[in-house]
Amino acid sequence: MPRILDYTGREAVRSVTVADIVGLKGSGRQLAQVTASTPAEAAAAEAAGVEMVVCMSDFVPAVREGSQQVFLTAAIDFSGAVTEDDLLRDALCALTAGADAVITARGMNSVRRLAHEDIPVMGHLGFVPKKSTLYGGVRAVGRTATEATTLWRRFEELQEAGAFAVECELIPAEVMREIHARTGLATISLGSGPHADVLFLFTSDICGESERIPRHARAYADLAALHRQIDAERVRALTAFRADVASGGFPSAAELSTIDAAELAGFVALLDGGHQQI
Repeated sequence: MPRILDYTGREAVRSVTVADIVGLKGSGRQLAQVTASTPAEAAAAEAAGVEMVVCMSDFVPAVREGSQQVFLTAAIDFSGAVTEDDLLRDALCALTAGADAVITARGMNSVRRLAHEDIPVMGHLGFVPKKSTLYGGVRAVGRTATEATTLWRRFEELQEAGAFAVECELIPAEVMREIHARTGLATISLGSGPHADVLFLFTSDICGESERIPRHARAYADLAALHRQIDAERVRALTAFRADVASGGFPSAAELSTIDAAELAGFVALLDGGHQQI
């Protein structure tokens, strides 16, 4: 794995670098990306061989605690940044905390401002959840020739603004194939088919924790059932404890600390002697 110096100058080892991701174009090699917000999720991603993880910027320290190796991208649109200066501040904070890159769905001027500071920045095109009202709801973006052409122009603008990669969400697979073949951006597909440099799914969907698994995702486990089992077992245990408290069944002799009978007698004598002096 490549050795780098992180944004604070500390030596580190990463599964991949920005240069590696950009170099995927035409190589036939694909990487995997998942979400993480806890040390346990980050550690699991590393153990599974997943190269890339994305998280909200506030969770960067927790994710880095779990893995020092995964390539970590911080989403910086969700921490109250209003101005481009705010966005730049949040990006620098995320990088200082251990992120390798940032992702933003803000406009091209915001991307350009970050790239001007040599910050590795990803864009977000196709369906952007917080902009869903612009598309009339949750749906694939690029399903007509006109809409696909407009989308392609956004890819060109994003590359010109200085982004090195782009999350491509809910773009028709055939459209994504044509865009991927033509753009210089590293492409990260979330529900946009297999023609991309990186394939991305949410950990909650992969592990079967989501209430509803999106059409584009696949559940490889059923952690929701395990969580329900844990919740039920927790209630069962607490109920049994409460019943034992009511009946006098807790604590038992085995759960008590004891004192030698002679020591206890001496303690009581001291207490009683003290009362007599009073």
